[in-house]
Amino acid sequence: MKVITAREAAALVQDGWTVASAGFVGAGHAEAVTEALEQRFLQSGLPRDLTLVYSAGQGDRGARGVNHFGNAGMTATVVGGHWRSATRLATLAMAEQCEGYNLPQGVLTHLYRAIAGGKPGVMTKIGLHTFVDPRTAQDARYHGGAVNQRARRAIAEGKACWVDAVEFRGDEYLFYPSFPIDCALIRCTAADARGNLSTHREAFHHELLALAQAAHNSGGVVIAQVESVVDHHEILQAIHVPGILVDYVVVCDNAANHQMTFAEAFNPAYVTPWQGEGAADDAARSSPEAGPLDARTIVQRRAVMELARRAPRVVNLGVGMPAAVGMLAHQAGLDGFTLTVEAGPIGGTPADGLSFGASAYPEAVVDQPAQFDFYEGGGIDLAILGLAELDGEGNVNVSKFGEGEGALIAGVGGFINITQSARAVVFMGTLTAGGLEVRAGDGSLRIVREGRVKKIVAEVSHLSFNGPYVASLGIPVVYITERAVFEMRPSEGGEARLTLVEIAPGVDLQRDVLDQCATPVAVAPDLRQMDARLFQAGTMRL
Repeated sequence: MKVITAREAAALVQDGWTVASAGFVGAGHAEAVTEALEQRFLQSGLPRDLTLVYSAGQGDRGARGVNHFGNAGMTATVVGGHWRSATRLATLAMAEQCEGYNLPQGVLTHLYRAIAGGKPGVMTKIGLHTFVDPRTAQDARYHGGAVNQRARRAIAEGKACWVDAVEFRGDEYLFYPSFPIDCALIRCTAADARGNLSTHREAFHHELLALAQAAHNSGGVVIAQVESVVDHHEILQAIHVPGILVDYVVVCDNAANHQMTFAEAFNPAYVTPWQGEGAADDAARSSPEAGPLDARTIVQRRAVMELARRAPRVVNLGVGMPAAVGMLAHQAGLDGFTLTVEAGPIGGTPADGLSFGASAYPEAVVDQPAQFDFYEGGGIDLAILGLAELDGEGNVNVSKFGEGEGALIAGVGGFINITQSARAVVFMGTLTAGGLEVRAGDGSLRIVREGRVKKIVAEVSHLSFNGPYVASLGIPVVYITERAVFEMRPSEGGEARLTLVEIAPGVDLQRDVLDQCATPVAVAPDLRQMDARLFQAGTMRL
């Protein structure tokens, strides 16, 4: 192990290398090193034609994180699990200045382990019947993970293949092949004299061990950014990467480049274990309900009722609107479930925004690949996730909107891993967007101003979630909006499709619901009203 500067670390990266970066949204990214790497390129034009691989989104929707790779000529290929926080990479891809691919986050973390172990790749059902599925001959919505034309051409010409459709023992699978990693960029808290790395001031452990092993066993280099170098570590269990895997250590001399997350310099709650019913836990649970009784809060309340109805033991909450469901559930008097985050925390109160991935006062923290093992094996009883675009077949798009330079690439992150393996799935979102204004009170709802954008469309523009396929696996699927609730139910032809099952008291079925869908929607014969408690001021108690 050799201690070098960030600038010296950047100089090690060569043209055409495959660089894999650890991190999760605003946590655990080697910011000092990637910043220096971008500065080197801007000053010298080197390195060029990199392939960047990362599992979870890393960035602030601005300049930090993997956004440092968002320069034409610097990066030729991007293979990312989530793109929303890396807007510069998305801009590069939409301008067709690199090949862009979006693969499931959990698959990428498992690929690191496969590469480390010298295995040919990962064979899994995760990604079947979504845009990640490469069987373009059967359905134009299947793109093999490509998110731009340049990537699709590379696949069509046989120059790239990040996923194959295969048959094994009479069943269909996807095979994600291994690839060599030339350089791994990781971040930990401290290195000792032999290069052993601790994570005692990090919010979680990411896929640090698997990634370092993958790069080392590929013959690549491992560069670790740390806060400090110590003579020895005080606690053996804090060491997550052994020094035999580490080639270079960069001691970050700028605190702004080594914050716990991009939102917080350091939050002790993220590294403090669950305190039972003590003061810390009570504080996390009893935050006051914020804001008015708006559409967002109504949707969150209805999701809390789904928690009460299904009584799950293990729950996963998505980023954004779903993140507040746990707090509202505690306010409503619900207990008995454990919240988990794909980054690795189990229990506690999940953070949001640029700190998403962390949890305050967790019960345990596992490595990200292990968390996805648990998820994909059916460990989640209930997943509650966001909803961007929905069609009459129950398909959902959260990953890409539009084409060309004006398109938005959000990416799927762990969305596909979770929605294809959870025991029940709940989607949350408003029925319309863009100026929607509602008024709730006395147990009913009124639409004051309709949103300009209909969320239920004729066909989703990107197939992140295949409703009929997931329903065929026996997974219940519910879609919650502020004025209506839908489920996947069998149609007359036998295949499940989107069906309206609940409507808010006070709204008109035709005008306020069916006319706000850009495609016909089935209405259940047992259509019922949403619970009046959703539309009453004050804290909802169940």
